[in-house]
Amino acid sequence: MSQLIGKSICGIACFLVIGSTGGGELSGGNFRNRAAVERVEGGEAEVANAAWWGFDANDSTDAIQAAINSGARKVIVPYMGSEWIVTPIELASNQEIVFEPGVVVLAKEGEFKGGGDCLFAARNKQNITLTGYGATLRMRKADYMDAAKYKKAEWRMVTSFCGCRNIKVLGLTLEKSGGDGIYIGSTKEQPYCKDVLIKDVVCSENYRQGVSVIGAENLLIENCVFKDTSGTGPAAGIDLEPNGNHERLVNCILRNCVCENNQGGGFYLYLKNLSRESEDVSVTFENCYVKSGRSFGLGVGAVRDDGPGGLITFRNCTVEDTRQAGVLIWDKSADTVKVRFENCRFKNTATDDKAPVRIELRRKELAQNHGGLEFADCYIFDERDRPAVVAWEKAPTNGIRDINGALYVFNRCGAKIDLGEKATNVNVKIVDGLAQERQ
Repeated sequence: MSQLIGKSICGIACFLVIGSTGGGELSGGNFRNRAAVERVEGGEAEVANAAWWGFDANDSTDAIQAAINSGARKVIVPYMGSEWIVTPIELASNQEIVFEPGVVVLAKEGEFKGGGDCLFAARNKQNITLTGYGATLRMRKADYMDAAKYKKAEWRMVTSFCGCRNIKVLGLTLEKSGGDGIYIGSTKEQPYCKDVLIKDVVCSENYRQGVSVIGAENLLIENCVFKDTSGTGPAAGIDLEPNGNHERLVNCILRNCVCENNQGGGFYLYLKNLSRESEDVSVTFENCYVKSGRSFGLGVGAVRDDGPGGLITFRNCTVEDTRQAGVLIWDKSADTVKVRFENCRFKNTATDDKAPVRIELRRKELAQNHGGLEFADCYIFDERDRPAVVAWEKAPTNGIRDINGALYVFNRCGAKIDLGEKATNVNVKIVDGLAQERQ
């Protein structure tokens, strides 16, 4: 039990908490405290403060790692007035780490020489929560891109979770990695992460992606911003891209998220490595927004004729001011996973491109028939004299097929599409939105 000792100083009652062993958050202060450490390591307290192991403005790796390894249910990383400078940190199961507002955890200069060195990483772990509203996890992207200092690599992630279960990342800003802000990957023992929540997160100025999803089941990414990705391809906001057919994308939902000013695409999937033996794909993007991208907005690529089944849905999504197409579908077989766009809007897209919606077959060895798309009441706002939708084939094949739905095109030059001479089973209603308005 805690005791309150009161003392009057200049008529003001002051109280000191002594002997507390309850939460550990108040009993030791933000200072090196061996007694508090012993209570945590002895199992008498469930909450640990990383400062108890000794904050060092030059290198606090040992303090944070020791706090994580202590077995505490919760670890507090307190605001200390300067950055927590660290080398790679390994996360532990059954633990929440709370980064206080204003905290910056910064990768140590000259370290992270390994191509896969991550700021925070977990493999085959479970029940991990990283909470940090107002806190930042930051690496040194410019250094990693300097060939005189570092060997080229694209796997220096801010956070990496491989083969993990019950993971939450909440409120943090993750920036300037030598790879991704968040990597959701697989291991030999567990070929996907399961039950993952990423919420209220900002991924900014990362080298490869804001988020890479290699394998996931029951993934929710909500209320997040992914911006200013640049350095190496794909350089997207979010890329869902399995590495093998044993991995999966099942019940993945991305809701109320923004991609802005990324070098690559906004939200997209690349499924070349999934096969007919893979689990059906089920991915939904809902109320998402892409703006000012240097590439395309929404994309699906490389779904082979022997690829997976399932459904990919883009619902209530908006794309504007992108250099390439608002929608880019390439090398996607008509006989595999279906792609559906519901009430999506595209304005001023493809400013350096040939159409707001582009459907391409670049490699006929992947698909003999491309297509399998539906546009349910989607809107295209365009100023240029061109088709709203264009289908293109690099080499002669059987053409595009199975394209359905309704598109409302607002273009003073008229509403039109070009799906090629060999298009089959096409049932797309093209509505001239400006003509409708004049009626």
